[in-house]
Order: sequence, then C-alpha cells, then structure tokens
Amino acid sequence: MNKMQQLARDVKQLESQLAVCTRCGMCQANCPLYAQTRKEADVSRGKFALINGLIEQMFEDAKGVNERLQRCLLCGSCSHGCPSNVNALEIFLKARAIITQYLGLPFSKKILFKKVLSNPEAFNSIMGMIAPFQTLFFKKEQHPLGTSCARIASPLLKHRHIVSLKKTSFNKTLSSQDFRKKGKGVKVAFFVGCLIDKAFPNIAHSTVDVLEHYNAQVFIPSNQGCCGIPAIASGDIETFETLVKINVDLFTKEKFDYLVTACATCSSTIIKLWPNLIKDADDDLVKKIEALAEKTVDISWLMEKRFDLSIEKLKGKQKDQIITYHDPCHLKKSLGVFDEPRQVILASGHPLKEMKESDSCCGMGGSFNLQHYDLSSKIGSKKAQNIIDTGCSVIATSCPACMMQISDMLAKQEQNISVKHPVEIFAEALKANRGL
Repeated sequence: MNKMQQLARDVKQLESQLAVCTRCGMCQANCPLYAQTRKEADVSRGKFALINGLIEQMFEDAKGVNERLQRCLLCGSCSHGCPSNVNALEIFLKARAIITQYLGLPFSKKILFKKVLSNPEAFNSIMGMIAPFQTLFFKKEQHPLGTSCARIASPLLKHRHIVSLKKTSFNKTLSSQDFRKKGKGVKVAFFVGCLIDKAFPNIAHSTVDVLEHYNAQVFIPSNQGCCGIPAIASGDIETFETLVKINVDLFTKEKFDYLVTACATCSSTIIKLWPNLIKDADDDLVKKIEALAEKTVDISWLMEKRFDLSIEKLKGKQKDQIITYHDPCHLKKSLGVFDEPRQVILASGHPLKEMKESDSCCGMGGSFNLQHYDLSSKIGSKKAQNIIDTGCSVIATSCPACMMQISDMLAKQEQNISVKHPVEIFAEALKANRGL
C-alpha cells in the first residue's frame, strides 16, 4: 500500500461525519472568509469535497488539500448556521491531524510545539526572557491602545499593530499567594490561558478580584499548560494530547465546583475539543476530561448564573462611558453564551450600545491571522467600522485573541477606543465603589 492509499484509508474514518452534510450551501451565507473571497474551496462544503477527494484518491499530493484546509478561521460560523448540525470544526481538525501525520510538521512548528509549548515550565521561562527584549523589535512609541509597530519591515510583522507581552506575567505572581485560604464560598479552579497570562494579565487579576469579592475559594495551579488549540489547529495531535494530559493532572488534584476561564477559545477547547478529540485514551483519562468539561464555564456565565449581580449598585468611573460588545465566535456560536457578558457590563453601571453584527467574526482565527493577514485585516476592518459607528468609548469582548485583532484594526484607523474584557470593566467598577 503506497502512502496516498494509506492516507485515503485514514481519512475514510471521517466519511460518516461527512455524510451528514447535505451540500445545501447554507455555510456560504455564514462563512466570513467566503464573504471576502467568494471561492467555493474556502467554505465548508468545498472543503468537504476536498476531503472526499482524498478518500477517493483523486489527488496525487495531499499538500494542496492541506493548504486549503488550513485556510480557515475555525470560527464555527458554518456549524452554527447549519440545518444538518454538521460539526465542521471537528471534521477539519481531524482531517488536519491525519494529513499532518502524513506530511509531517514544518520544522519551525515542530520545535515550537514539541520542544516549547508541550513543556509549560520551559514555555513560561522562554516567554519571560523574551518580554524584556521586545523593544529591539518594536518601536518604543505605543499607540494609546497599547499596540506597537515593528522596527523592521518583515513579511510577518509589517503593517501590524502588535499587543506586546507584559513584563510580568500573571503566573509569576502566583508563588506568594494561596487563594484558597481567602474564601468560604463556591470552589472555583481558574484556567488562565496563554494570552491572558502573558499579554493581558490584568484580565486574570480582575477575575481573581471578582471571585474574591464573591467570597469564592479559588484554586490556581502554577505552570498550567496551553489549552492546546494552536497545536491541534496545525494538526499536531500529539502535542495537543500532551497538553490535555498535563492540564488534567493539574486540575484533578483538588475538588472544585467550576473550572472557570476568561478566554472564549480556552472554554470552547476544553468543553468541546478535549472530549471529542481524545476518545481513544484510557478510560480513567476520558472520564477526567469529561468531568472537567462539564465543570468548565466562562467567567461571565459564572458571575451571571452563580453570583447575584442584581444586588450590585455599581457606578463606573466615567458616567458618560458608552460600551459596546463583540461576541467571540467560540463563546456565542460554540457555547451559546452571549447574554451573560452583557449583564456583567450592565451591572458595572455603564450603558451598553449594541453594534451592527455583533456576532460576526473579527477575522483573527489564531494562526490564520499570521498566514493570511490580508484577508484577516479585511474581515477585521469591517468589525472595526461597526465598533466605531456606535460612538462608544470602550469595546468589550470575552476573548483575548479578539482583543488583539480589534486593537490592531482600531489602531490602524487611528481610533482611541479602549479594548477591555467584561470582567475588567466590572472589577474597575468594584474598585471605584470602594474608593480605591
């Protein structure tokens, strides 16, 4: 059996999932990438045809198919609007993993994922060493949104307004604090996430402040691993499984009521992808993964459902501050969480003004932004204009990746609209009411 026959046999395991698709074309109406390119291969139906082509051995080389499968935001918009409930995101990730096993990872990703990301302690150390040297690559002058442009016109960095790494990540503050001693209420484990830890640590600090305000017992293990989405999105199932096991070991050492995150993508990955993509592991691991997935919630959901926001009489620092909200794809479309963040914002004492198409994708898509920045920017520019049209002073969203994309797009349009997480807005209101 030659390699292509072997690949066709491996991809054939997806045939039953592909058969659910009726080829109705509804995914075209929902796909933000198709709206820009109008290419059938960029929409789910077209990608399914390519995967079927691999099964039928219609292609001599899988590289071109893989390139098309990688050209996807993984936003889940196609599944969200699918009348047949096709889980396109899961199909694409499985197909990428199968093809990557056949083609192999690029050398740079192999080093990044297998040598760095899969070792949280090493990853944290390396990122900690990189942070102080950012000024060598980015201009000292920062946009009011906190973004910087590259000093050199490299293909990867040119035209980008980058949200820089903070000098002190959240994980560096954990060693001297035992949050479990501070509360007597609901028991909460906090999954921080890479971007929040290193680029937006204030979100993590705000989350802890809010949990302490509600007298929660908070468990935050140090040296947490990445949720695994960058690895599995690139087809590296081995690193994905390694990271899942690391996090499962960490978060099953204590008993708690909820595993809370402030990152929409981390929430979606833990709840949806961990159980669905690691089904062939031993029974004990599978049970632990399923138990953690059932306990995982977004911080806004926890605040609105478990705590009593109605008793708060908060007043924001600026009475005339108008806030609008962007729905992260992974939170609204994957998990159905959209009203809760808005209730958190309203409870902070600020008016909320809805933007046009608040649940349209911002165009980030993780590595999609790196590989297809032109398309990512076109999608993001539309989102930025919808934000600007509200006349808001703050744009809130529950995803740090969306925050990076929106900050870039607004900075390009020379806008000084603050980009914040709902939990940051609420924590600020708490401090203002305490007179701090």
